[in-house]
Amino acid sequence: MTNAVVNDKEFLEFIVKALVDNPDNVSVERKVDEMGVLLTLNLNPADMGYVIGRQGQNAKAIRTLLRLVGAKNSAHVNLKINEPEGSTRGRGRMHAPKTEETDTSAVDDLKI
Repeated sequence: MTNAVVNDKEFLEFIVKALVDNPDNVSVERKVDEMGVLLTLNLNPADMGYVIGRQGQNAKAIRTLLRLVGAKNSAHVNLKINEPEGSTRGRGRMHAPKTEETDTSAVDDLKI
């Protein structure tokens, strides 16, 4: 392994393991292609919120740090966070079914 491989992959593992409750379930896969380096993060479904953070701030910060590590090693580093099986992301308020009926009386009054 080259020094850059060890740096970006181990750096990501170190940061994520410090954030989550289940550090033994954290794994990182590294792929290199013509676009640069792709680090794929796998973790426990219960830890997804810790890594993403409020409004994605933690994930954004981790990606920024990885870009800096990549720039130091003359590589373009991207992060993909795999949504684990059993994750509840995306099932919050935005995707909840509507329970209230739309009030159409105001539209009916317009007589358009």
